[in-house]
Amino acid sequence: MIDRTITPKLKHFMKLYPIVLLTGPRQSGKSTLLKNVFPDYNYVSLEDLDERNYAATDPRGFIAAHPDKTIIDEAQLVPSIFSYLQTHIDKEQREGMFILSGSQNFLLMERISQSLAGRVAILELLPFSRNELKTANLLPTNVWQEIFNGGYPRLHDKQMHPTEFYPYYIRTYIERDVRQLKNISDLSLFTKFIKLCAGRIGQLLNYSSIANDCGISVSTAQAWLSILETSYIIYLLRPDYNNFSKRLVKSPKLYFHDTGLACSLLEIKEANQLENHYLNGGLFENYVINQFLKASYNNGKEPQLSFWRDNKGNEIDLIDNNGEKQCAYEIKSAKTFSTDFTKGLHYWTKLSSADSSQCNIVYAGEKTMQMSDCKLLTLNEI
Repeated sequence: MIDRTITPKLKHFMKLYPIVLLTGPRQSGKSTLLKNVFPDYNYVSLEDLDERNYAATDPRGFIAAHPDKTIIDEAQLVPSIFSYLQTHIDKEQREGMFILSGSQNFLLMERISQSLAGRVAILELLPFSRNELKTANLLPTNVWQEIFNGGYPRLHDKQMHPTEFYPYYIRTYIERDVRQLKNISDLSLFTKFIKLCAGRIGQLLNYSSIANDCGISVSTAQAWLSILETSYIIYLLRPDYNNFSKRLVKSPKLYFHDTGLACSLLEIKEANQLENHYLNGGLFENYVINQFLKASYNNGKEPQLSFWRDNKGNEIDLIDNNGEKQCAYEIKSAKTFSTDFTKGLHYWTKLSSADSSQCNIVYAGEKTMQMSDCKLLTLNEI
């Protein structure tokens, strides 16, 4: 098994809370991680119809059969169990009693807030980060191959070609999860919608535009985007609202949690297609931002990431607010540095009074360089 960066934080929270929830996309490695890190825990999956019926029809009996040191997978499938878990852990008053896991974040959070607030630590596990793959010696030597492969564990574990994995992942996701979350009659239209989202990676989200292109209403587009967020397919990067100017854009930018999945939706068949693809800059930007996102989640922190842009087109691709100071990152897919890369950073520093230590450029090249006004970083330095 490939070591997961989140493991120490998971073990730490198990000593502090009676319940720890591990959520994330389907097939991100949640069950494998939990079984390996906690081999002495009993594992129960509520996708098993017998176990699900047992938990639903006799929740007290189910908990009596699994009173302690139990992993309950896809716990959101039996929402009534949460109230009974609350009663049980309040009576026992011990840490590390249960680990809940699941892939439908909205349903899980809804149940947690209703019954287990204050009694549970919440961690999110995304597909492999670049650092995890690098540590395991699974990182390709070509950045476009990294982006094309994505990070889903099964693809790397079985050494599958992305075209052997992602189309079936998308199909099962739509046929299974989407129907559980919302009654969508035309699944082919929903598939078209996801592909339209992939074509807008790194762009400001325009609900009317995507709705018109798909032939649906704006309200339907908003509902479908919420489904994609809930099931860890996409995320929306919010604009930074520091009032350097009243002319800031208010729309979020759209990204995918996994670039391999996005490449599949864009019908890219080989990594070498990316070098000249119209979205190669957006995919590279997406890939870089994903590493920041995963680093936060793996440390048990809510990501404090945003972007900055005004209505004149001045823009910073990524603002990281996790430290004492904001750090700005311009992200460029080029392999050669150009002074043009610094224009956005110069404009931002004048407005924000930031110094050079807060300004960075991430590019696809191989040389790191400390300059007077910013630092040039490779993928290995983020």
